[in-house]
Amino acid sequence: MSKFSFEKTVNAKRETVFEKLSNYENYEKLLPQHFPSVRVRSVRGNVSVVEEHMNLGDRELLIMAKHVTTEPVLHEVFVIGGDAKGSYIKQQFIEISQGTKVIVDVNFKLKGKMNDVKNIWKKQD
Repeated sequence: MSKFSFEKTVNAKRETVFEKLSNYENYEKLLPQHFPSVRVRSVRGNVSVVEEHMNLGDRELLIMAKHVTTEPVLHEVFVIGGDAKGSYIKQQFIEISQGTKVIVDVNFKLKGKMNDVKNIWKKQD
């Protein structure tokens, strides 16, 4: 299990940042090195179930994730099946004078060994 948090200030409106980072359907285009395949299985209101192939470091993961959004302030990802079942990611979007502060809290629960997941995510800054 690996728990960590990080934050980043983005010089853009909160709605724009929220749309980019919570739009899991575009993860393949936005981060193709980490999301080679994303397939939406179900959408009901602000809750979606999505099958995701993820590459983190030298590991390839297959997960089923429930994405829950509260526009434009919160995007939560609950991993409900697969290689990281039980994991949770929370993205908060806070409007500030410089733009938008994004706070990401991650609680990864991975099967097997995984080398320093925190550093893999931080390389995306």
